[in-house]
Amino acid sequence: MSAAEAAIGEWRERVLAAAGRGTALRLRGAGTKDFYGETLTGDILELSAYRGIVSYEPSELVMSVRCGTPLSQIERELAQAGQFLAFEPPLFGADPTIGGVIAAGLSGPRRMYAGAARDFVLGARLLDARGELLRFGGEVMKNVAGFDVSRLLCGSLGVLGIITEVSLKVLPLPRVEATLQLELPAAAAVQTFNRLAGEPLPLSAAAWNAGIARVRLSGAAPAVRAARARIGGERLEEASAQAWWQGLRDCTLPFFAAPSLWRLSLPATAVPLSLGPEPLIDWGGAVRWYAGLAPGIDVRAQARAAGGTALHWRGAAPGQHFHPLSASSRELHRRLKARFDPPGIFNRERLIVGM
Repeated sequence: MSAAEAAIGEWRERVLAAAGRGTALRLRGAGTKDFYGETLTGDILELSAYRGIVSYEPSELVMSVRCGTPLSQIERELAQAGQFLAFEPPLFGADPTIGGVIAAGLSGPRRMYAGAARDFVLGARLLDARGELLRFGGEVMKNVAGFDVSRLLCGSLGVLGIITEVSLKVLPLPRVEATLQLELPAAAAVQTFNRLAGEPLPLSAAAWNAGIARVRLSGAAPAVRAARARIGGERLEEASAQAWWQGLRDCTLPFFAAPSLWRLSLPATAVPLSLGPEPLIDWGGAVRWYAGLAPGIDVRAQARAAGGTALHWRGAAPGQHFHPLSASSRELHRRLKARFDPPGIFNRERLIVGM
């Protein structure tokens, strides 16, 4: 029996024992996202030792990895072949495991232009509460069997089972990147981002903070040069640009040091909300971060009125962190949980309070 098979066997025993007793299990990789979600509860089941790249075919743009594999190892391997994870998973100043990356389903600044984390999941293996090792999807981009279930695991925060392995689509690194800065107020920046998104430009990120709009261009040198001439503004020095986008990706910019943070997901065209402090705007206007809001402001009501949702990212949560689900969405979550985890042992209340 291989070490990998032995690890799966040990997990299966823990899962079946927990299911028999009705004991909650708290799945943990590197613990970099323990702050994210609702309640942490249950006996910890460590997953980080189950690591390693199972297969990688640069010519096929596909990599399959075990859940405990550090993101740093994956990114080094991809960089050697001139490739990367285009959804730019955040590191939060640490080194997450790929299982945690997919379970959280978070994406960086490139998300609006390259796709979300779930768009790059080709297949996955899941150990469910019955001790069964299920396989969904495939390892090539044309194989779509079970593709929706694989994507369903992305953002599930481990409530459906243990993601033991995942196959990901990777992309070639851009040949050239350039970041432009423009001095604009927030409303004008949102308008500019939306106008640029409607033009044939090699956009890969657009964000605004403290009066400065930043636009990142990625692609072939001629396309980037033409876009720079069309957009104008000041080009940010390459090392400074990389550091800034990395800080935005990882939520390590000074803005994110605030003790209380809200993350609003809104239509990209929504005008800046009247919540007091100016936001940090990402994803070309589709994400608005607010820090230090005055007590008593009904953030979720304003987000809902603008056609979006509000996540309380950090600080004492007013009731719960995630935006409340509609009755129909909550029922769908309940049915999925019952299908994959009938005894309710995996990450209880990590995603939804009271379920």
